[in-house]
This record gives sequence, C-alpha cells and structure tokens, in this order.
Amino acid sequence: MVDATLLVKAAGGLGLFLLGMLIMTDGLRTLAGDAIRHILMQFTRTPLSGAATGAISTALLQSSSATTVAAVGFVGAGLLAFPAALGIIFGANIGTTITGWLVALLGFKLKVGTLMLPVILAGTLLRLFSTGRRAALGLGLAGFGLIFVGIEFMQTGMSGFDDLISPDRLPGDTLGGRLLLVLLGMLATVITQSSSAGVATALTLLYAGMVSFHQAAALVIGMDIGTTFTALLATVGGTTGARRTGLSHVIYNFYTAALALLLIDIYVATWQSLAPGLLMAQGEIALVAFHTLFNIIGVIAILPFTGLFARLMMRLLPDKQPLWTRGLEPALLEQPRLALAAAQAVITDLLRMLITHVHQILQQVTSTADLAQLQQALDETEVYLDRIHLESNQEARHERLLSLLHALDHLQRLHERCEEDEDRAMVAGKAPRLADIHALLLAEADALRSYVATNNWQHAWRHAEQTAEAILAQRQTLRTRIMADTASGQLTVPESTDRLEALRWMVRVSHHLARITHHLERATNAAGKDAA
Repeated sequence: MVDATLLVKAAGGLGLFLLGMLIMTDGLRTLAGDAIRHILMQFTRTPLSGAATGAISTALLQSSSATTVAAVGFVGAGLLAFPAALGIIFGANIGTTITGWLVALLGFKLKVGTLMLPVILAGTLLRLFSTGRRAALGLGLAGFGLIFVGIEFMQTGMSGFDDLISPDRLPGDTLGGRLLLVLLGMLATVITQSSSAGVATALTLLYAGMVSFHQAAALVIGMDIGTTFTALLATVGGTTGARRTGLSHVIYNFYTAALALLLIDIYVATWQSLAPGLLMAQGEIALVAFHTLFNIIGVIAILPFTGLFARLMMRLLPDKQPLWTRGLEPALLEQPRLALAAAQAVITDLLRMLITHVHQILQQVTSTADLAQLQQALDETEVYLDRIHLESNQEARHERLLSLLHALDHLQRLHERCEEDEDRAMVAGKAPRLADIHALLLAEADALRSYVATNNWQHAWRHAEQTAEAILAQRQTLRTRIMADTASGQLTVPESTDRLEALRWMVRVSHHLARITHHLERATNAAGKDAA
C-alpha cells in the first residue's frame, strides 16, 4: 500500500517542477527574448548555423516553442530561408537537453533543493520590488529554484512506489516492450506538456532503481516525440508556414526516435566495455548523455539533406496563402516585435507593387498588378495590425505600430486612386499642359522602386516629399491655364474636365507616396530604438 503522503509529495514535486519551468521560462523570455531572436536572425545563414543558434537559444530561453515561433516568423517575413529555419528547429532539440543536465548534476548529485529556498525568496523579492529587466531576472531565479525543490519532493515521494513500480513490472526489454515504453513516454509528455518534466521523472525513477537504464532510455525517447503534440496543436488554424514547421518537427522527432532506439544497445555496450559497472552507478548522467547524444547524431545525420527535407515539406504542404500576406503568422502575435516586423515587411511589398502599377500606367503600359488581390492583402494586413496588443511601457513599439497604421491608411487610399482612376493617368501622359508634372511623377515612381527595394526610407521620403511639393506648387497655375484653354475654345468642356481630374490624380498620388514613405521611415526608426 502506498503512503498517501508520499503520493502527494511526488505529485506536488512534479507540480513544483512544472511551475518552476513555466516561471523561469517567462522570466528568461522577458529578460533575453528579444536579444535571442536578434541573434537567431543575425547568425542563421545556413542549416548548420541555424542548428547551432537554435540549440544555444533554446538552452538559454529554456523554451523550444519560443525558438520555433521565432523561426516561423522569420521565414514568413522573408528574413530566413526555410532550410535555414529547419536548422533552428533541429538544433532546438539539442537545446532542450540542458534541463536534464541541470537536474542530473545539481538535483541528484548535489541535492541543492534546500539550498534553493533562499534563491526563491531573493527572486520573489526582486520580482515584487523591481521593474523591467530586474523583475524578469527575479522571476527567472524563483523559477530556477522551484525546479530543484520540485525534484527533491519527487525523489522523496517516489521512494514509496518501490513495491508498485519495478523493472520487472514494466514492459520487458524487447522491441515490443521498448515501443510500449516509448508510447508511455509520449503520453507522459502530452499530459504534462513538458518533455523536461518527463525527463526529470525518468531520471527520478532511474535514480530510485524503479526502472532499468534500457527502460528509462525508451521513456525519454517517447518524451522527445511527445513534444511534437504541442507543436501540432499550435499549428491548428495557422498559416502554411506554421503547419509546415509543425509537421517538420513531428517527422524529424520520429526520425531521431527511430535512430535512438537503434542506438540503445550500442550505447550500453560501449559503457560496459569502457567502464564496467559505471552505467548503473552513474545512471542519471548516462541517461542525460544518451538523450543529448542521439539528438546531436540526429542533427548531424540530417543536416546534409536539409534542402531535400525542405522540398519534401513544401511539396506535402504547398503554400496556398496569398503571396503578400504569408508573413502574417498568427503565432507571432504573442511576440509583438516579430509581428510588427512581419507586418512592415508585408506593407513594404504592397507599396512596391503599387509603385510598379503607377509606373506602368504612367508609361501607358497595361499594368500586371492584380488590384483585387492587393485589396484583399491590404485588408488582411489591417486586421493583423489590429490584433497586435502592446504593453503600456513599450513606447517604441507603440510608435512603430502607429506609423504602420498611418502608412497602411495611405496605401488603402493610393490603391483607391489606382483602382478607380487609371484613365486619368493615361490622360496625364497625353496632355501637353501636364507633361512636366507627369515627368516628375514618373521619375518619382522610378526612384522609389530603387529606394524601397533597399529599404532606404530616409532618401525615399525626402525624394517623395520634394516631388509632392513640386507638383502641388504647379497645381493652381495649371488649373488656371486649363480653364483659359477651355474659355478660348482650345479645349472642350469634357477635355478640360479630364485634364483637371488627371491633375488632381497626380497631386493625390504624389501626396500618398510622400506620406507612406514618411511613416515607413518613422516605423524603421522606431524599430531601431526598440532593438537598442
């Protein structure tokens, strides 16, 4: 009969461990999340560098989901190629093993649970009486301490399960038995929503002698697969990029699990050959080392085939979302800085398309732009910006969001000019009186295409502002001359009306271009302040 007190201690220990992980992850994400995402973007150039940055980022943040969400966002915003982002996902699996090392070395070898109580107090006080980064640091410290208090409670509680759980009572060391244990490990992770908690439990069982090394290894393999359930849930209702990432995570983890099952016997035999008897004496270290080893081998084995794997994922899940709004990943809304970057990238693309459209119709060329699709993209971007919620102390992000909203408003109005008044641009190109400002606007569109392509918003705004002022300065003079030509009989009233409407069209278009580039320049400056 199991002592109810010990059962409560074991369950409470698991709860404290999970709570500690949640608190520590939140603290670390607030403390270093933006810096980590900057590192991910700056240093990820190939699948190999992606794997390295993914492993380091996950180890520091203690959250593979935060790393994966960032990777999805970068791909959607066009900042990363999908194969490089796959490297980040592969590396994240290695980063998650750091928790196992902390538990094995500090929780079991040093048993620092009691020593962590003052750390929890210090962290809590720091969180209560500080703000900003210090408060986040306090949260991280409190969570870190709770992890080891939870481990100590689990160890104490598990000691009462000796009669119920033993290697003989669990599935035997056969292929079928190992697969059953893998399934149990998967279920444990699905229930707790934390592979780290599952690994800590497996280490506790092994430390107490309640499972053999082979059984603990199979459980850990299953826990690695179980993490993909959370990834799959996160992709429900998401974009193609999110679903592609989630499926990649699932397939990759099943691949590493199959590899790990083949490695168990080789790994044990190597330990027995090099250090007979040490495997059971240092079982916790051996288990964590095995967890790290099969994830490292899995990454090394798949990296040369990342391009092929990426093409397979893109074939399995072709992107049906409109080209311009693929970067608007719903998952990024939890990380406003990334969401703002994705929205700005989309707005920039839409501006580029509308400038090209203006340039073509000014040259009397039939435009290749699909204005209906552009309108849909503008509307989707507007909805996405409305879903970005910021904290009151994030002034730079507020400034960036406001600038993007202004830019999008002028884009909507520029689209209206393009959609309803194309014939006026045609008239402007043929009317001698309007030749000068027609040439100004055509040169403006040509220059802006170059500036926008390089994100040179300062020069884009100055150039657009000067053009808008020059066109506006000539408006009244040209109106007077057109009216005079009408009065003298050189123009009919309908011809006069067409020219006046063409003049009004060019004034409005130049104004909207100037305002859009101005607001995008402000948004870029705000992004720089936010990153500083």
